[in-house]
Amino acid sequence: MGKETISVDYVEKELREALGKLVLETRRVADNQLIVVVPRSEVAEVAKRILERFREFEAHLSTHVATDERLINGHFVATYWISVNAERGDVWIGIRAYVPPSDSKVPSLTPQYPGANWYEREARDLLGIEPVGHPDPRRLVVPDDLPKNFHPLRKEVKYYEKVFTEPSFEFKKPRKYEIVVPFGPYHVALDEPAHFRLYVKGEEIVDVDYRGFYNHRGIEKLAESRLTYNQIPFIAERICGICGFTHSTAYCQAVETAAKIEVPDRARYIRTIMLEIERIHSHLLWIGVACHLVGFDTGFMHAWRIRERIMWLAERLSGNRKTYGMNLVGGVRRDILEYRKKLILDALRELRKEYKQFVDMLVSTKTFIKRCEGVGVLPRDKAQAYGTVGPTARGSGRRIDVRKDHPYAAYKELDFRVPVYSEGDVLARAMVRIEEVLESIWIIEQALDKLPGGHLLADVLEVPPHQEALGYTEAPRGENVHYVRTGHYNRVYRWRVRASTYNNLPAVPEMLRGYTVADAPLIIASIDPCYSCTERVVIIDVRSGEKRVLSEEEFNALSRKSRGLGR
Repeated sequence: MGKETISVDYVEKELREALGKLVLETRRVADNQLIVVVPRSEVAEVAKRILERFREFEAHLSTHVATDERLINGHFVATYWISVNAERGDVWIGIRAYVPPSDSKVPSLTPQYPGANWYEREARDLLGIEPVGHPDPRRLVVPDDLPKNFHPLRKEVKYYEKVFTEPSFEFKKPRKYEIVVPFGPYHVALDEPAHFRLYVKGEEIVDVDYRGFYNHRGIEKLAESRLTYNQIPFIAERICGICGFTHSTAYCQAVETAAKIEVPDRARYIRTIMLEIERIHSHLLWIGVACHLVGFDTGFMHAWRIRERIMWLAERLSGNRKTYGMNLVGGVRRDILEYRKKLILDALRELRKEYKQFVDMLVSTKTFIKRCEGVGVLPRDKAQAYGTVGPTARGSGRRIDVRKDHPYAAYKELDFRVPVYSEGDVLARAMVRIEEVLESIWIIEQALDKLPGGHLLADVLEVPPHQEALGYTEAPRGENVHYVRTGHYNRVYRWRVRASTYNNLPAVPEMLRGYTVADAPLIIASIDPCYSCTERVVIIDVRSGEKRVLSEEEFNALSRKSRGLGR
């Protein structure tokens, strides 16, 4: 295939020739986004053929969007969104099927492409679209004992409806001579609830099962039901406690693309600066945690000490160390004033100096290198089959980065390098992050130097209904993708969030097999996982069996009472 580049025109022509009558309709929802409608019975086969056709372009299943469009056209909709990467074409391909409610079944892509596993199970759990032939029929994002006819993202389900369950989670059965070692749902090396079940012979891990989504927060349902377009950025920024600004940026860009809103240049550059500040603090946090997990606590303390410089800088620019609250549809709310440019550059100069000294010490420390080298290897073919993203993918030789492949904000006008390692082990993933910190400093310096004048916000009079588009960012953990279908009354009709960990976590069992139980915490941490956060508490009276959900006010009052603090 050589080093050809592709465009949406090229892809549309190629698919019509290759698929013939299977193409029922094509629709361009943006300059770089093409939807191809195919028969329901062929959607998995077509997606597989496209993934194979553009394999050399680092194509992977980037997200899957299931939508209840019965109020619009009488059908459910399932769309496999494929990203074409490797700096050889800025194209997103959506393979779409319309699913009748009377027979809501589609063939499963998972047997041919393991990266589709979670997507198809989530569509079944939340909307009732059944993936026929899926190798793992278990629930994913809802408890196993939730009533089978209850699908939270169907439009007739109200956001405030509650279904009480006593969650039980089904795991694989161990084979003969295997011992089960539970790693979670609460564990000293896990920062949030998640359950890895390790099947071991002696000390060797021979198989792994994972169950998560213990605290699904229902953010998408809340947004579709209650929040306006410009309220969603603030809740989007709370999807992740570390890299939230990248989520609010991806959401805003999805709405801006769907509504054809042109963001002012100054706002694009400010978003870029804040995104890279977020990347630096996230990577420094991870490097410190990695040092701690290998027993090198001196490295942990130095990494977090240096990180304070960038946290201080974020607070000076936004008013907050985290949750910057700067994004709105059409631009940003806060400016970077002229006198603060010197403040930023001075802080970055000191940070680069201290960071280089720290890295020299870190890569010279045998404790760190020996624990990371050759551990948790994810081969390149597996990394692509699971659709891994970010440092996890680049550590396995995948040359992908949304900032280069699908440029957004101001990245197309800036120069930077994307570190890639081929070893696929924990050390390779660490080195990608270590080098990215220096690239991020360089990006911020360029953006400040080129920062244009002008407005911060576009004039957004109205967002037209029933437009759709993807918004995307390269978060510290990798590619984030948000899908938006606009609606009436200043609200989205559908908002689908796909965080980078969603693509990386299913590949972790491949990294764990063949290594020891002692390696498990570091291997899992090497993808920098971000699990769901707790939003509510269910109280069960052990005497009467009565259950109820506490509001935040009730929970806080109960906590104060138990600690003797009164009101």
